[in-house]
Amino acid sequence: MVLKTFGWSFAVTALGLVAAVLYGGWAGFGVVAILSILEISLSFDNAVVNAGILKKMNAFWQKIFLTIGILIAVFGMRLVFPVVIVAISAKIGPIEAVDLAMTDKDHYQELVTDAHPSIAAFGGMFLLMIFLNFLFEDREIKWLTWIERPLAKLGRVDMLSVCIALIVLLISAMTFGSQAHQHGGTHADKAETVLLAGIAGLTTYLIVGGLSSFFEDKLEEGEEREHEAEEEAKRQGKPVSAVKLAGKAAFFMFLYLEVLDASFSFDGVIGAFAITNDIVLMALGLGIGAMYVRSLTVYLVREGTLDDYVYLEHGAHYAIGALAAILLVTIRFQISEMITGLIGVVLIGVSFWSSVRRNKRLAAEGGEDSKDKAEIPSGV
Repeated sequence: MVLKTFGWSFAVTALGLVAAVLYGGWAGFGVVAILSILEISLSFDNAVVNAGILKKMNAFWQKIFLTIGILIAVFGMRLVFPVVIVAISAKIGPIEAVDLAMTDKDHYQELVTDAHPSIAAFGGMFLLMIFLNFLFEDREIKWLTWIERPLAKLGRVDMLSVCIALIVLLISAMTFGSQAHQHGGTHADKAETVLLAGIAGLTTYLIVGGLSSFFEDKLEEGEEREHEAEEEAKRQGKPVSAVKLAGKAAFFMFLYLEVLDASFSFDGVIGAFAITNDIVLMALGLGIGAMYVRSLTVYLVREGTLDDYVYLEHGAHYAIGALAAILLVTIRFQISEMITGLIGVVLIGVSFWSSVRRNKRLAAEGGEDSKDKAEIPSGV
């Protein structure tokens, strides 16, 4: 099972490390290995959230996400994204940006660092909206009940999460953005940049998330119409499978997942510059890490882990909230990527431990429910 699920990741790791040795010697090997570990530690919560969404999709769209989606994740966010940042911030063409990345690595890193406030504001606001909407949703299973129960009641107020996000953005722009540190020791007013980028992140979430929810609601209406047919199939002893997202619903959910992955990768891409400014080594290391995010997502869906350990999704969303806060704080202050990664790992670890305790308690009480394993397409 492990080899089947992580086989491609192991293969890409081997090829990536060999390429690193050929390109940069053993020093390059060490840099790529460190970057891979950094990306995996920062992205475990990403895999948990991806699995929670992916299990709703049908086999075709699961395979699209796990094939085309990983190409977008590896080549789009880990290779193209840093180049696009430089092209936009320096107002040069993409070819010139690539040439700059290969020939003048110090200046390239300088330009990416200067663009960090807008990147952090966009990603921070997108992730903050995910966290707030999760927190204000009234769900049957609650982890930290003393927090989640009263917040679920507050969530009945329309647009509360948007209002809170805008307040956080204004505070961030006035406190962090107004004195964002720039290369060379000087300071410049970045409040307007932070505001615009934050609003763009908020708008992106509302558009993509809104369309996903709209088509998911349409699918649920179809499920209700098929309810009688399913009941008839049960009476006849025929197997009944859960309806999975397809068509437009799955397409917009796919877009949502890609934007989500992009937001998760911001800290990894920016943090990579603390280790190297070589775009080739950066792409190799982060690409290997992205492959393990894919494999972890497959494993979680295939094993039905989120159904067995019900608080994992809670822990991942709390990690998202922590990452959103860290991104906004890094507009002005530098925070070690080790801290970012450890916070996510600790939160998910505690949620896993809480899930295990819950399962033991239910088993002791004789109330453990049987759970169906989520399906995933074979051969992926």
